[in-house]
Amino acid sequence: MTDVRRTFTVNQSREKVVAFLQDFSNAEAWDPGTVNCARVGAGPLRVGARWHNVSKFRGRTTELDYELVRSEPGRLTFVGENKTVTSTDDLTFAEVAEGTAIGYHAHFEWHGLVKLAAPFVKGAIEELGDPTVAQMKSVLESLP
Repeated sequence: MTDVRRTFTVNQSREKVVAFLQDFSNAEAWDPGTVNCARVGAGPLRVGARWHNVSKFRGRTTELDYELVRSEPGRLTFVGENKTVTSTDDLTFAEVAEGTAIGYHAHFEWHGLVKLAAPFVKGAIEELGDPTVAQMKSVLESLP
């Protein structure tokens, strides 16, 4: 298991922040590791919506299929899976005087032989938290 947790504030309304982040294809804009993230299927963005994500980490490309499993005004949860990892992105939102406080929690559950390598990549994954938050904050604060 590997966890990355960050809390930060952006100068946007909670409604605008949630609406943007609820469309996981926007991960291309806010996640430095995401190369491509495409919606699978059509219809409203609600629980059950799916995306195919292609990311790069340490020079390697990985693909995960994500699903929106929780969608509430104060919380979004996406779960991505492939045969080596289950990745959960859990985002919480609270209105504050400055705009919106965001709690970001990325949880990685490793499968198979990759579990053996988890201790060696844990630090590198945890280090991604700061650039991810910086990029997410920049993108969210530049929304019209």
